[in-house]
Amino acid sequence: MSFVRTALSLVAFAYLFVTNNAYSAERPNVVLVMTDDQGIGDFGATGNKVIETPNIDALSKRSASMKTFYVSPVCSPTRACLMTGRYNYRTRCIDTYLGRSMMESEEVTVAETLAASGYATGIFGKWHLGDNYPLRAIDQGFDEALVLRGGGLAQPSEPRENNRRYTDPILFHNGKQVQTKGYCTDVYFDAAMNFIDKIHKEERNFFVYLPTNAPHGPYHDVPEDLREHYMTKDLASLMIRKPKGQRLTAEIDKLARIAAMITNVDQNVGRLLKKLDRLGLTENTVVIFLVDNGPNTMRYVGNKRGMKSHVHEGGVRAPLWVQWPAQLKPGQTGTEIAAHIDLMPTILDACGVKPPSGVKLDGRSLLPLLKGERVAWPDRSIIIQSHRGNKPTRYHHFMIRDARWKLLHASGFGRENFPGQPRFELYDILNDPRESKNQVDDQPEVFARLKKEYDSWFDDVSSTRPNNYAPPRIHVGSPHENPSVLTRQDWRGGTWARDSIGHWELHVATAGNYDIRLEFDANPTKGSAELKIAGVTKNSELAAGAKTVEFKGVRLSAGDTQLRSVLSHKDKTRGVYQVVVTRR
Repeated sequence: MSFVRTALSLVAFAYLFVTNNAYSAERPNVVLVMTDDQGIGDFGATGNKVIETPNIDALSKRSASMKTFYVSPVCSPTRACLMTGRYNYRTRCIDTYLGRSMMESEEVTVAETLAASGYATGIFGKWHLGDNYPLRAIDQGFDEALVLRGGGLAQPSEPRENNRRYTDPILFHNGKQVQTKGYCTDVYFDAAMNFIDKIHKEERNFFVYLPTNAPHGPYHDVPEDLREHYMTKDLASLMIRKPKGQRLTAEIDKLARIAAMITNVDQNVGRLLKKLDRLGLTENTVVIFLVDNGPNTMRYVGNKRGMKSHVHEGGVRAPLWVQWPAQLKPGQTGTEIAAHIDLMPTILDACGVKPPSGVKLDGRSLLPLLKGERVAWPDRSIIIQSHRGNKPTRYHHFMIRDARWKLLHASGFGRENFPGQPRFELYDILNDPRESKNQVDDQPEVFARLKKEYDSWFDDVSSTRPNNYAPPRIHVGSPHENPSVLTRQDWRGGTWARDSIGHWELHVATAGNYDIRLEFDANPTKGSAELKIAGVTKNSELAAGAKTVEFKGVRLSAGDTQLRSVLSHKDKTRGVYQVVVTRR
């Protein structure tokens, strides 16, 4: 079963625990900050003249960096690559929702590896790799977790009573629902700093992961003082395409809200850095800052083009700033190409922790490059691919980049496949960073070489395990999580549309009697509800205006199954909002 680690991984973890489980003042602490949908051009340090990021700009000046750093064009794939040092297609996380954003529990994360070596580990913000056991952050190596469910607040994964709030949001602390106070980004940073205080007093090394959900939409709830501030600025100058009339007014309002969230993040980064200073931890703390993909509107990205979901440079390039005064010289810049898959090996290298034995890492440690050391650095290519659907399609919405050239097929993230034959684009990125001259016909040998390399990669990552792209199963009835809340984030076959119908792939951990509660939007007419699970079908009448119905004492056998429920009103059928499964 997916919750049982391979014997090889267990041996690796036992080795790490025995050899490395000790506090050391010489070992660095690590703080990793990653924002959501903030593009590479959204910083003063990268040339933005409107959005104010003074604290991050100052951090960039004190940091070593990589000149060319790639992430995926959307968020979950980047998070899976970052956590594992492996291409996300190896991890079963291939999309951002509908059961395709859950990372296989057998994957060994950087948090698990550091925890096994004695580090205290905490995540504060957006996990987005599975909301139920055994896929949660607390199942994947984090001692402390204060996270939202799914890919963001105001999504179908959130508790209904959160009511789309970014301010005073309902979050989940170590698996338990909690009511918080304050703007979401402030809440994450407050919790992270409290964690640092606690672990510092215990004289332990720490790894803090701060993945904010800002400036991800929706944009209805932002710091109002900052929004008003940005409404006085020339936001239209950031737009790649300027609409007219009311559309321009709406776009300016949206950018003001996005900029407000970005500056709020910056203020919190400033607070965090001051906290490290006050505790005397700055010198030997590795602070890493990056973004998860391109910007969430067509706006300034420097000399590049594209946005979130694109495989052109504006959609997949990110800053990577690494501050570590004890070891890294400010301004040192690595010129080799690098990517999200390199962060886990880099962090482990900095912490003096060996990678888990028997796990194939696709990334390399960037630490020698960040230090400016002369090291052998074999040529390699970075491959990025992301699109909707239950499994990847060869050549669909991908890019491959070597030291000079970039081959891509920009077939569109939002579709599961592409019509006809691929229309490849080949660019000399060193001399054409804006990707303006397609050289497929001019450079046939380069095209053939990169296409062949991509084909080998696609075959390799797709054969990582049998049935490689089957979704991980959510475990219900486990002592680690009871009850289990099933949301549209992780169902299969449905969508987020109001009346959509889907199902969940489950593993019943313990045979027994279960109470299963369906939650849904009220309907003014009466109707009926049908529940199907493990060969059992249950039906119940629905009163007009009902929002829940519960099936009590449903006998389930242990093993793999599906759960599907349909609500019927006259000639209309629809799916539920969430399902709560409780083992008695």
